[in-house]
Amino acid sequence: MKVSKKVICNLTKCYSIAPLEYKGEPHFLVAAEKQDPCFLFDRDGNKVDKIWDGPGGVMTMLQVPGTDGQFLATRKFYSPNDSKEATIVIVTPVRGKWEIRTLVNLPYVHRFDILERGGIRYLLACCIKSDYEYKDDWRFPGKCFACELPEDLSSYDEGHTLAMEPVMEGMLKNHGYTRFVKNGQAHGVVSCDGGTYLFTPPAEKDGKWEIRQLTDYPASDAVYCDFDGDGEEELGVITPFHGNKINILKQSDGVFKEVYNYPQDAEFSHAIFGGEIAGKKRFIVGHRKGKRDLLAFTYNEDKGTYDFEVLDEDCGPANVFHFVKDGKDILISTNRETDEVAMYTLEQ
Repeated sequence: MKVSKKVICNLTKCYSIAPLEYKGEPHFLVAAEKQDPCFLFDRDGNKVDKIWDGPGGVMTMLQVPGTDGQFLATRKFYSPNDSKEATIVIVTPVRGKWEIRTLVNLPYVHRFDILERGGIRYLLACCIKSDYEYKDDWRFPGKCFACELPEDLSSYDEGHTLAMEPVMEGMLKNHGYTRFVKNGQAHGVVSCDGGTYLFTPPAEKDGKWEIRQLTDYPASDAVYCDFDGDGEEELGVITPFHGNKINILKQSDGVFKEVYNYPQDAEFSHAIFGGEIAGKKRFIVGHRKGKRDLLAFTYNEDKGTYDFEVLDEDCGPANVFHFVKDGKDILISTNRETDEVAMYTLEQ
């Protein structure tokens, strides 16, 4: 691919990215991992507004469906060793300012999503662990929590928070989350040390979540996508937790098995995306230590295996976000290790 790069902002330990429809126009948000601001950009990469100065600890941001600029965000998740005070907040534009209220106090919340089924919206939240007593204490496995998400969030604040209930427990290093959509239904792909799971909201009100284990393969992050075009989804996986291996797994006789291993060491792999870019399904991964590259993997039909290319070197991506503007594929990357928010234009 032809790749052109533009640094649109310098932000210390930039981390989270999310699309936001605001004032009838598509924008995107970028927030920091530590005590630094959250900014709003237009799709040309121009900084439009500052949402807050701090605190940071923002792992996930997501627009509330059907709203003009209202979104949810995690805050005060600074690391797996410093996230007991983590929350999900509601951020609402009010007369030119951004009102911030607490939606739920949820220690160690790392990822979340809003999934809909049967006309009901559900909040699914993934906590990386449940407690700790010293640095790198993993004796208390993480959980996934869920609840119905009310359409009107105006009454929630620090004194009146949303109640969530655990739907799965015992999830060691519960780190990864991506969304998977098939036949119009959105699912959550949740990855932890015990494998990768597909979460589907209840079929009816007050029903149970459908949780299917795809594999017991340890995964820090995973995407579920048909990379080779045969009509069945593969798993693109970073392994183990914050790991150095990038693999692709394919289902055979009901079991996922490795069909591709990136031949180099990709220390602290973290950024992940799976989907169509420049006319082909691609698996995008960025790693934060070692060479700190941003990589793209594509299935080669002639060879029956995968090719890779380096999109950028020594940048250290934490997360990536893809969109199409004026017929061009754009990738936004929060290059945490170089404190740069970068816009990549990708062309075949």
